[in-house]
Amino acid sequence: MHVSRLLATSALLVAVATAAISWGARPKAQKPQKVRLARIVVDSTQLASYKALLKEGVEAAMRTEPGVLSLYAVFEKKKPNHLTILEVYANEAAYQAHLKTPHFLKYKQGTQAMVQELELIDTNPLIPELKIK
Repeated sequence: MHVSRLLATSALLVAVATAAISWGARPKAQKPQKVRLARIVVDSTQLASYKALLKEGVEAAMRTEPGVLSLYAVFEKKKPNHLTILEVYANEAAYQAHLKTPHFLKYKQGTQAMVQELELIDTNPLIPELKIK
């Protein structure tokens, strides 16, 4: 009985040591260099068209641009024409490249007359290495 307890304890210690080694050996997550919030107010009469263009642009960016880490858009419940987009780019170069893509230009040109207010807020994340699951 004493031997089985010793073996179980040894196995647990090996598992913990292995996890600690692999955790320490994992490459550190790259700190996002460009994180911003886009706060937008859309003409409520054009909201459906705006959402369609935004959805198309976000899906294309997430599918084709490795430097675009997240484009997460949320609409306020009490003011459905008010939205915030969390934008996370690998770095400034990835952001600048995003601005020149055909899908972003289509979104920007297609929604220009729909957007009543636009505020871009550059941020500093609390835990930059934290990944969005």
